[in-house]
Amino acid sequence: MEADRPATLHLFCGRIAAGKSTLARQLASAPGTLLIGLDDWMSTLYPTENQSLDDFVVLTARMRAIMGPHIVALLGLGVSVALDFPANTKRWRDWMRGIIEESGAQHEMHVLDVPDAVCRARLRRRNDSGEHAYTVDEATYDLFMRHFSPPTAAEGFNRVVHKPRDTKQ
Repeated sequence: MEADRPATLHLFCGRIAAGKSTLARQLASAPGTLLIGLDDWMSTLYPTENQSLDDFVVLTARMRAIMGPHIVALLGLGVSVALDFPANTKRWRDWMRGIIEESGAQHEMHVLDVPDAVCRARLRRRNDSGEHAYTVDEATYDLFMRHFSPPTAAEGFNRVVHKPRDTKQ
């Protein structure tokens, strides 16, 4: 890794289909940066088990338990990480804060401020394409978005807000 550029943990917060994974892939194209995507791991390790919000809670807790120390180790080696896990609730952000504190790494909390209507339109297109690991229907979108809460300034993250250049649906 480049000695003049310390490891950075990139975190992502935004509605479903806001563009978190797209931005994570872009940031991971930088030298010395590794992409770790929750959807990739979940769809491979739990191809049939993730059927409800309760399943998601249990299975992602397992992912966080194994990934946390792994990410800390990568950051300690000087590898930056684009962590494509949703920082959409305080509980998830508390876990991410623990990684930052344990590793001592720099971080950026990328907040994708995309209107709900735009995300819903993008989600319909994504579902229709069949290219994403998960198809999310409107009811599931609504269920997950009821728990969505962007980070506040009081949480102390280095926030980078991204607004869409174009809000076409």
